[in-house]
Amino acid sequence: MIEHEYKFRVTYPDTDKMGTMHHANYVKCYETARWELFHSIGIPYNLVEELGVMCPVISMNFKFIKPTFYDEQLTVKTRLKDIKGVRIWFEYRLYNERNELINKAETELAFVGVNNWKPCLPPDFLLTAIEANKRITT
Repeated sequence: MIEHEYKFRVTYPDTDKMGTMHHANYVKCYETARWELFHSIGIPYNLVEELGVMCPVISMNFKFIKPTFYDEQLTVKTRLKDIKGVRIWFEYRLYNERNELINKAETELAFVGVNNWKPCLPPDFLLTAIEANKRITT
C-alpha cells in the first residue's frame, strides 16, 4: 500500500549489558517510523488527536533475526499494509548498515475516541491522504 524508509542510529542508552539494542527499543523505533510514514503523506498525528481520535496499538509481533549494536545506522522500511473499518495494520523490516534484515515486525492499531476510548472510524482527511498516496514509496 504505502511504504516509507526511516533511518536512525543506535545510541548508547539504547543498548543493554550485552552491548546490543535492547528489545524494548524496537517498539520505540517502530512507533517513530510509523508516524514518519504518516507525516510523509501529510498526516501529522497531533491533528488526528485534535480531531478527537487516538490510535492505540492493540497487537504487536516481532521476529528478532540478528542483533544490532551501538552506533550502527539502521533503516526501517515501514509499510501501511491495510486499513479496514476501525483498524489499521503496519509491517516493518529493519536493516543494518550492510543491508541485512535484522528484525521483522507487525502492529495492529485501532481508532478510538479520545474521550471515551470507544472504536470509531478514522478521520476523513486520513482516509483521503492514504487513498491519494497508495503505492507510494518514500
